[in-house]
Amino acid sequence: MALRLNIQKCILRKTDSFVMDIEIEKKKGIQRKHIYWAAGILVLIILIGFAFLSAQVSTYRVDKKRILTAKVEEGTFSDYITISGNLEPISTIYLDAREGGRVEKKVAEEGQMVQKGDTILLLSNPDLSLNILNSEAQLAEKSNFLRNTMVTMEQEKLRIKRELLNLKFDIKRKKRKFEQYKILMKDSLISVENYLQTEEDFEYAQKSYELYMERQMQDSIYRSIQIIQMESNLCNMQKNLELVRKRQDHLTVRAPIDGMLTVMDAEIGQSIPKGGRLGQIHVLTSYKVVAEIDEHYIDRVKTGFEALLERQGRDYLLRIRKVHPDVNKGKFKVELVFVGKQPENMRTGQTYYTRLKLGDSKKALLLPKGQFFKNTGGRWAFVLSKDEKYAEKKDIRLGNQNPVYYEVTDGLREGDKVIISDYESFGGNEKIIFK
Repeated sequence: MALRLNIQKCILRKTDSFVMDIEIEKKKGIQRKHIYWAAGILVLIILIGFAFLSAQVSTYRVDKKRILTAKVEEGTFSDYITISGNLEPISTIYLDAREGGRVEKKVAEEGQMVQKGDTILLLSNPDLSLNILNSEAQLAEKSNFLRNTMVTMEQEKLRIKRELLNLKFDIKRKKRKFEQYKILMKDSLISVENYLQTEEDFEYAQKSYELYMERQMQDSIYRSIQIIQMESNLCNMQKNLELVRKRQDHLTVRAPIDGMLTVMDAEIGQSIPKGGRLGQIHVLTSYKVVAEIDEHYIDRVKTGFEALLERQGRDYLLRIRKVHPDVNKGKFKVELVFVGKQPENMRTGQTYYTRLKLGDSKKALLLPKGQFFKNTGGRWAFVLSKDEKYAEKKDIRLGNQNPVYYEVTDGLREGDKVIISDYESFGGNEKIIFK
């Protein structure tokens, strides 16, 4: 048995030696196993790259129940905003003291309805009364002076007429005497000296009459001018007296228009300066809504834009009458007035919500509004994957907005789901994984 085993070992050694002595020819070129090796190495590199990239993307895990999502849908976008405003009277008339004085009596009280011309306050002003008396005295003095002057002028006018009459008759007598002496001179019945003297007397009388007529004309012009000036002064004094009396009428404060006396800042015995504010009257024939709008819309809101106010199941049309140019604390004011009918039982100071139309309705992709906008400004959002197991950050672009929807202009498609809740807790992560 031992001999048999030794023989087998010897045979095996010889066989191995023979085999090792045979030269094996090596195959040249790319073989199939090389391709397999290369493919395996490439797959390994890709897997390592994906793992590396995945490790570089910051992620955040969150319970899906704690977030709010919404789907992008196609629909009709109504371009409007909801604004709140306070109801105010269509206009307010301020009561100012047109004449200063002391308050003697309050006829009307705050909250009372007044009609145009109704007495509200009674004032007194002794200085004004004294001015009226002085003006009346000056007017009477001027009137008397004018009457005396006119009497004197009439007397002077009569005197001049009488003088002219004397001159006429004097001319007539001297003319007759001159003509008689002229005849006698032809017959040499008188001396030449007497003839020449009568001729000179006649010519002197004529020149005196002409000179007196010129004086009368000048005096007449002067008297006319003087009378006109005095009458003008008298007329001015009468007007001044009327104005002073009207100032006295201003001591009675009356309502300038129908409305409600909402403010009365005057008490009995109080001294009111000229031009001092006494109160105000609200005109209640109509109302206006004064609303504040975010400055984001200041370039889009224009005069003439329409709005709807819903009250008691009915819509009432309003129109913007005025847009205030100044911005205060990020808001600007607009005034809206009712067009046509207005609601009943309205009270000044009530708050109303209106839908202000900014543009025409149009077809668009719509995304419900959410808190994410304050974190992103509408420039990006977290969009859910198809299997809704995670959400990734994606650049988007939003257009106009209304109280319900954003108008999507780029970055999203119909059916996409977006996280619209607050992103504050997500930090700077770019991928949200749902638990």
